[in-house]
Amino acid sequence: MKVYLDVSCLNRPFDDQSQARIRLEAEAVTLILQQIDAGHGRQVSSQIAEIEIAATTDSERRRRVQALLPLQSDRIRLSARMFARAAALEQLGFKPADALHVAAAESLSADVLLTCDDRLCRLAVRHQALLKVRVLSPLTWLKENPDAQNA
Repeated sequence: MKVYLDVSCLNRPFDDQSQARIRLEAEAVTLILQQIDAGHGRQVSSQIAEIEIAATTDSERRRRVQALLPLQSDRIRLSARMFARAAALEQLGFKPADALHVAAAESLSADVLLTCDDRLCRLAVRHQALLKVRVLSPLTWLKENPDAQNA
């Protein structure tokens, strides 16, 4: 199974854990990454994730989040086709970076794009018939895939 984690997911383990939701999402992301490391699935990503992470002003946080990216061989460079797809997604209301994440995940034939962004999840549900990838929160994905919790 190919799993694409957007930058909101990759940042979640380093966010302020004082809110229960953030703490639960951080634990979910950590569990998902552990399962991938154990060989239960494959993490994929893209150049837009690299660009977003590079814009992080806190150098220590940037270093820690970069460490959660998959190997370079599992990251895709942005292409003209992805930019065209992202432009079409923007017409549906997706933010530019979110549209590029969706376009990249589709190009990689990812099974799921995980995000902690509620707005992106709602928009993806509304337009799911037009998307070639499922967009879910890490908590929802774990609920739907109980085997991932015990793999």
